[in-house]
Amino acid sequence: MSGVGNGRRGVSEGDASLVHVTMIAAAAAMGGFLFGYDSAVINGAVDAIQQRFDVGSGVLGFTIAAALLGCVVGAATAGNLADRLGRIRVMQIAGALFAVSAIGTALPFSIWDLTAWRILGGVAIGMASVIAPTYIAEVSPAAYRGRLASLQQLAIVLGIACSQLVNYAIAQAADGSAHNMLGPVQAWQWMLGIEVLPALVYLGLSLVIPESPRYLVRVGRVDRARQILHEVEGGGESRIERRIEEIKVALGSEVRPRLRDLTGRYGLLPIVWIGMAVSAFQQLVGINVIFYYSSSLWQSVGVAEADSLLLSLFTSVVNIVGTVIAIMLVDRIGRKPLLLVGSAGMTVALATAAYAFSHATGTGEDVVLPFVWGAVALTAASSFVLFFALSWGVVVWVLLGEMFPLRIRAAAMAVATATQWLTNWLITVSFPSLRDWSLPGAYVMYSCFALVSFFFVLKFVKETKGKTLEEMKG
Repeated sequence: MSGVGNGRRGVSEGDASLVHVTMIAAAAAMGGFLFGYDSAVINGAVDAIQQRFDVGSGVLGFTIAAALLGCVVGAATAGNLADRLGRIRVMQIAGALFAVSAIGTALPFSIWDLTAWRILGGVAIGMASVIAPTYIAEVSPAAYRGRLASLQQLAIVLGIACSQLVNYAIAQAADGSAHNMLGPVQAWQWMLGIEVLPALVYLGLSLVIPESPRYLVRVGRVDRARQILHEVEGGGESRIERRIEEIKVALGSEVRPRLRDLTGRYGLLPIVWIGMAVSAFQQLVGINVIFYYSSSLWQSVGVAEADSLLLSLFTSVVNIVGTVIAIMLVDRIGRKPLLLVGSAGMTVALATAAYAFSHATGTGEDVVLPFVWGAVALTAASSFVLFFALSWGVVVWVLLGEMFPLRIRAAAMAVATATQWLTNWLITVSFPSLRDWSLPGAYVMYSCFALVSFFFVLKFVKETKGKTLEEMKG
């Protein structure tokens, strides 16, 4: 455990190093902002898109979820690209794809080319979801890695909140509805197109942050790696040389990890199965139903469109609060305790929401949720988001960035993250039909997954707090 002590001593020797690495991590986490923005911006446009292109729930669900198919592709390819081209180059590719997809989704000719542009944007999200936590973990000192890796999730929830705020502001400018014209196009098209601005900011930031020292050692640029380690971790020459040797030993003889390096006795290495399961559970609890469909969800139980957008914005604020709590606690009490608290809280909140939604009356557009049960549903939904944000929202990304042995990290991260996006797709594409069948039933299902996640974490997830990346043996 000497690496832990050395990591803390190096940081304390230079507060400037901590400030420097925090700014680098924050710049990399801008990919998370775009990830959150792109994922949630569609929320305010769902009903307007359905009306504009006159499609049913099945086609609508496929279009909304199409971005997640792109996410699977982006996540599955990002690890290999990152090891071939470097972490920074992959950030730049993702930024360019974000910008192009934003313009394309804002100006579609049909539901199908809108779907294609969303898939392209999904590729960018998938890349960003892999490369940001990988990069941040690789440039962060062990003593502060949890908090710095949490910047990724903070950026995601800020992106979600920003998209909801932009959606609400644009809808208000268009007399309260995303269906209305705002200048030459409908309001929902502005909602989707504005993403080009943060995409350009992300591209600019990727031009000024340094490459990962671990990638540089892998490709033989050791002198540059020494320089960056000195900047981000501090310490004297002997300590930097020791860190370089630790990285070389951890990398072993491998030059570039491949998917076949993940195979083991049970098809894949046990640590890879655990990473995949943790990724899947993060989505099986239904969190993205809230962020993709919350406006439509509230309208389905009788809430007006303008009020539903405001409720979505409120949910995003709760998400930010929970994320800040997680950032404060992740390096103090550890990863595993936060996951267990989150699973327990989500189980109760989702079950309560299901019970509240069961009191809706009426059919079609005349559905009404009595005020008392509406208040219970809002409280339960907000509690669900809070428990998710202070646990699974942050901790999963921290774990994925640090739980795998260094020699397989990029490849294992790609598999685990692709699993997350595939699960996200399954949940997202099925929700419109599940909602039409039984909204309470859907939430009971999500509650059951939250309960199972508690016991999975209790048995299989190991604590990684305070360990250097080189200590992760799998």
